[in-house]
This record gives sequence, C-alpha cells and structure tokens, in this order.
Amino acid sequence: MYDGTGDMDAYVAVSDVVYDVTNSAAWTDGTHNGNSAGLDLTDEILSAPHGESVLDGLTIVGEIVAE
Repeated sequence: MYDGTGDMDAYVAVSDVVYDVTNSAAWTDGTHNGNSAGLDLTDEILSAPHGESVLDGLTIVGEIVAE
C-alpha cells in the first residue's frame, strides 16, 4: 500500500516519520535507486551519502507509533 504503483500515492518511512514522495521526481513509479515506496527505509536513508537531508522539503503525512 502507498507504494506509488497505479494510482496509489508513494510514502516512505524514515526514523518513524512517514513522508509523501508521490510528487518527487526522484521517486518515479514509486522507486528510487532500487528502493521501493511503501516501506520503512530508515537503514537505507541513514547509510546513503545524503543522509536524512534528502527528506527536507517533503510533506510529513504521519508517524509510526508503537502500540
């Protein structure tokens, strides 16, 4: 769900924050550099050269809260 395929929006989670990447040119069809939207990409983002700074300017649509 929210993987950017078909008519779905594309969301990614990083450090328990959910970002909307639907309109990001880098996330065409819900994928970016081998990563798929709809997943928790914390490890991938934190290990990337750009780190979390790539998330600046994206809309936050929610957060993950443990029950």
